Amino acid sequence: MRNASKYQMKVLAVLLCTAALSGCSLFSSKKKTEPAPAPAAAATAASAANAAAPAKPAADKKDGAGFLPPGESGNVAIDSIVVVVNDDVITQRELDNRIKTVINRMKAQNAQMPAPADLRRQMLERMIVERSQLQLAKEMGVRVDDLQLDRAIQRIAEAQKLSVQQLRDQMEKDGTPFASFREEIREEIIMQRLREHEVDAKIQISDAEVDSFIAAEKAAAAEQFEINISQIMVRIPDNASAEVIAQRRARAEEVMRQLRTGADFAKMAATYSDASDALQGGVVGWRQPERLPPVFAEALVKLQPGQVTPIIKSVGAFHILKAVDRRSLADAQAVATVQQTHARHILIKVTPTMSAADAKRKALELKERLDNGAAKFEDLARLVSQDGSAAKGGDLGWLQPGDVMPEFETAMNALKIGEVSQPVETSFGIHLIEVLERKTDDQSKERERNNARQALRERKLEDATDSWQREVRDRAYVEYRNDDDKAANANANK
Repeated sequence: MRNASKYQMKVLAVLLCTAALSGCSLFSSKKKTEPAPAPAAAATAASAANAAAPAKPAADKKDGAGFLPPGESGNVAIDSIVVVVNDDVITQRELDNRIKTVINRMKAQNAQMPAPADLRRQMLERMIVERSQLQLAKEMGVRVDDLQLDRAIQRIAEAQKLSVQQLRDQMEKDGTPFASFREEIREEIIMQRLREHEVDAKIQISDAEVDSFIAAEKAAAAEQFEINISQIMVRIPDNASAEVIAQRRARAEEVMRQLRTGADFAKMAATYSDASDALQGGVVGWRQPERLPPVFAEALVKLQPGQVTPIIKSVGAFHILKAVDRRSLADAQAVATVQQTHARHILIKVTPTMSAADAKRKALELKERLDNGAAKFEDLARLVSQDGSAAKGGDLGWLQPGDVMPEFETAMNALKIGEVSQPVETSFGIHLIEVLERKTDDQSKERERNNARQALRERKLEDATDSWQREVRDRAYVEYRNDDDKAANANANK
């Protein structure tokens, strides 16, 4: 526990600063020739003046009332200390501002509000934990300068597809001053660096833990499975009338009738399907049910290999799916190699002002320019792509099976190196895809162990961080100034 003498000096400084800002003297000004009292006497005088002041009506009285400078005509609270944390304090104004920020964010997210007393208790505890960590970081010399902070805020804005100015406007629209937001981010970075030094670097994973983790994962995988899927999709045009929808359903029903009489699924896909994988026989590939839309997964898990689903209607199409094969996840993980693809793309989003048909026409125009050598793929991606990869020329890096949407992956796998796809539609919009290179990744025992070690580290990190935060909090000198806060803290710790 730390010595609280610094706190006493800080309280006096707060009193002095508060009085100066309010335009009044903390000490009596009746006789200008009288010397100012000593700090201790001044504090005693201030307390006596407050005690002698007329009491407020009960309805106006608040717990933890603020400092009341002597000589004021009314008892107006300027600010008050809520909690002392080591040699620092948390004031009522700071607490109120944090609560206001949280309330504004929760309202913007339509989240359910906790009871005011619970919100105050939780926010006050969070501020105590943060303040104790920030003090420790200061002692250890952890700093974040303005340049580092600016770069972090730039990354936050980019992640939300905003400029820094747009992010600032959004924050202030939500009621959060941008200067407060900057300092909040600075403190988050400082605390993260402190945790990395104090927690992350100290986590150790033994070989025995890795062995146990791998054994448990294999046991769990033996009970899970994945399905090799093919599809026939009959698209419903945008803003289709009831008559057009009925015609498209009739087309799907005709496909289903032929399948029931023994028609080949791959041939039906090539003939009738509107999906990008139609010419590949409608092959989607291996998928775990939980990674599929629920309406698809529910129908597929009931099938045996070789069976097809009834007609399934989604938002924009009718689907017929075939369960080509099924295997346990353990068998899938035993496959020695995985093909990785280095690809890039151009994305044109479908919006209220850009229909799917218009987006497809625009993509075809871009493809024609690429095929004729009139433009480079990376230049067009930077210019028109509406995806976070645009700044990198549309480069998506190395992709493994399951990293992208099934329609995207199927079209990508069908391409030769250097070939640009026809427009491919996914739920994100219309894509043009180019494959840059491919490689086979050997999933060796070493990689399996590295993955297990990383998973164990992440699992341990959460528990270790919680324990460390409690330890830092418990070491801190914490003094509540409000009886209700004292009682709330005592009840929370029972």
